[in-house]
Amino acid sequence: MRTFTSFEEFFPYYVGAHSKAATRWVHFAGTHLGAAVGVTAIARRRPLLLATAPVISYGIAWFSHFVIERNKPATFGHPLWSFRGDMRMIATMWRGNDAELGRLAAQTKGRLDGDQSAGAEVQSIVVPPRVVEPDAEVAVAGTVG
Repeated sequence: MRTFTSFEEFFPYYVGAHSKAATRWVHFAGTHLGAAVGVTAIARRRPLLLATAPVISYGIAWFSHFVIERNKPATFGHPLWSFRGDMRMIATMWRGNDAELGRLAAQTKGRLDGDQSAGAEVQSIVVPPRVVEPDAEVAVAGTVG
């Protein structure tokens, strides 16, 4: 299990464990479904239904780790920071910045390549840089040249 001294140090690791967009979106859906069940349980005063809300949220999220991401959920080693990380990840997605999370995940995965001390399977994502030749002409829409 990796150790971290702060949440800000942990968050890139957390996002790296969610390197595939499908994993992040399944988390997004599972968290919202669990929250909807929780709100419904409170409104209907059904304590047993309320107890199922975290089971639904975490069950769906963990499923995405095992089936899509093929890794171990960060919750197993860092439950409180993982909950906070999930909330930050979902807030970032609500703001339309899932691509930013994807870039952070790719950067984190790149740094973790070769780090076998964590004992986790590491999947690399290579994001090719955008290359523009220095002498290449750049066409601008609507101009004639």
